[in-house]
Amino acid sequence: MSYKQVNTLFLILIGFNDQEIVCLSGAHALGRCHTTASGYDGPWTPTPTTFNNAYYTLLSNLNWVPKEWDGPYQYVDAPTGRLMMLPTDLVLLQDKSFAKYVKEYASNPKKFDYDFTVAFQKLEELGTNNLTPCDWA
Repeated sequence: MSYKQVNTLFLILIGFNDQEIVCLSGAHALGRCHTTASGYDGPWTPTPTTFNNAYYTLLSNLNWVPKEWDGPYQYVDAPTGRLMMLPTDLVLLQDKSFAKYVKEYASNPKKFDYDFTVAFQKLEELGTNNLTPCDWA
């Protein structure tokens, strides 16, 4: 089973639909990957401290190519190589049931903001249990 299938199955099992899965992926507009934490490297957007729909517009409009390096498999934007996407991000374009929401959120930031608020509240209300701390946390 692929990472995308495992991740999607997990979110489905805890009660998320395709729209909510794509919507929560928009949190990638914030922050960046660090090799010391995940092995991956780089920001998803040029504004990693601003919550907006840039993740979807960049995912949809830039050409993503495999990054040539010794780290885990990831993509970088072909024009500059400064932005990154994970394989699971690109799946959102490849899967038709996900792609329609990527397109919608890329063109409608107010819809994304509203839907994210609802999906994130649902995620928060589910709570957590049995968390295991890791060395870097």
